[in-house]
Amino acid sequence: MAVVLQGFGLSSSNSLSSKIFQLGSFKSWPVRNGSVVVIRSDLEFSEGSNPRTRVINTNAVAANADSSTSSTASKYRFYRLVGKGCKLVGCGSALPKLVVSNDDLAQIVETSDEWISVRTGIRNRRILSGNETLTGLAIEASRKALQMAQVEADDLDLIVLCTSTPDDIFGSAPQVQRELGCKKDPLAFDIRAACSGFVLGLTTAASYIRALGYQNVLVIGADALSRCVDWADRGTCILFGDAAGAVLVQASDDDENALLGYDMHSDGGGQRHLNAILKEDPTENILSSNGSALFPPKPSSYSRIQMNGSEVFRFAVRCVPQSIETSLEKAGLTSSDIDWLLLHQANQRIIDAVATRLQISSEHVISNLANYGNTSAASIPLALDEAVRSGKVKAGNIIATAGFGAGVTWGSAIVRWG
Repeated sequence: MAVVLQGFGLSSSNSLSSKIFQLGSFKSWPVRNGSVVVIRSDLEFSEGSNPRTRVINTNAVAANADSSTSSTASKYRFYRLVGKGCKLVGCGSALPKLVVSNDDLAQIVETSDEWISVRTGIRNRRILSGNETLTGLAIEASRKALQMAQVEADDLDLIVLCTSTPDDIFGSAPQVQRELGCKKDPLAFDIRAACSGFVLGLTTAASYIRALGYQNVLVIGADALSRCVDWADRGTCILFGDAAGAVLVQASDDDENALLGYDMHSDGGGQRHLNAILKEDPTENILSSNGSALFPPKPSSYSRIQMNGSEVFRFAVRCVPQSIETSLEKAGLTSSDIDWLLLHQANQRIIDAVATRLQISSEHVISNLANYGNTSAASIPLALDEAVRSGKVKAGNIIATAGFGAGVTWGSAIVRWG
């Protein structure tokens, strides 16, 4: 089968579909017989691992063209591992030492253990104290995940830290990379999507594996929202705790792919119901500006978490089941195929409502909300780690997971463990 490298001026005896698919630096063209041409400059001309795919060395093909075309083609490298999937091979978690119970909170605000537990399902939460840091929790969780996966830190290709409360406003993932001792300096960056962060992290890991050929991606969910709550507001201070969880995502053959289907959305209109917005301090500006209208810039800081609980509840019980149903449809599965439902641990009433909508019995729902509260991006990997280490989740189990929260953002993924 001859091919055309469009844009390089090369010709072909085969007609190509007029529709060109572009994914990052990867290009593929569906041809008349339904196979796909995948172009890479680092491989010899050969058949791909997928029988419907042909892998071609652009430089080798370009050598048959005129010199100007060959020179253009040799500048570009297109990376795409054909037939590659990903699998979840290790997990870990970490918690602060300080336990704050509902009774402890009753000493601070007008509330009680019964009032909190009935409305949320939460009884305890962990809070950073002393010399503990979010980065430290992320590192501890990561080391446990690497140990379970039997992968060395030097073998990591990417570290994704999902957090809205980094120790450094410019991001904490590089510090995690440094402390893990990664000698090859793999890319490390933060994703800030609050309680949806970990699901976005999983799909990001899968994308890097599929599109760029990465082998080992560490996805961390870690948050310390105790730093952001108003401890005089009983509507929010009772909800949140601090934690970290991590999962090692590894390249696999396509028939072992663990990410079976996913669905993700955002709606900026929902920000008014859940936010922590940057605000200026006009009083401080007057005192420090020396009368200048333009300089220095106005000082500012983030507000404490503001939340309309009833609206967030309605949003979650409406959008989350829809998203999971969409992910199941993409995976070619139904709710009866799910071994476990693992939602972001925000409120037990939300978890129960989503399970009812999907007709999943409580015996197949993973929840540790009572012990830790809402740990934002950490909640899914924290609950997963506990379920795996306790033997509840076993290799081959199919898990429907979903994150939802500030932004507002929400997303779901159907994954296979192990």
